[in-house]
Amino acid sequence: MQCVFQADNVVEAELVKGLFEAHGIACHSGGFYLQGAVGDLAASGFAKLWVADEDAGKALALVEEYERGAFQIADDEPADDAD
Repeated sequence: MQCVFQADNVVEAELVKGLFEAHGIACHSGGFYLQGAVGDLAASGFAKLWVADEDAGKALALVEEYERGAFQIADDEPADDAD
């Protein structure tokens, strides 16, 4: 297995894990409980995602797209209040 993503927080790790799973990549997450040691450890970067060696290339490509913002949802258009 290879570590392919180090998240800033647990929420980001879960989002990227869901992205992997949506693309058929099995993923193992870890380090979530280390947030309880903040003060003794760095405050971010403890949540990590691992994938099988054969999925690492595909996972890293998805991480690059994620970091470029390819999966962001566009802002909603303002409501037309002309009624």
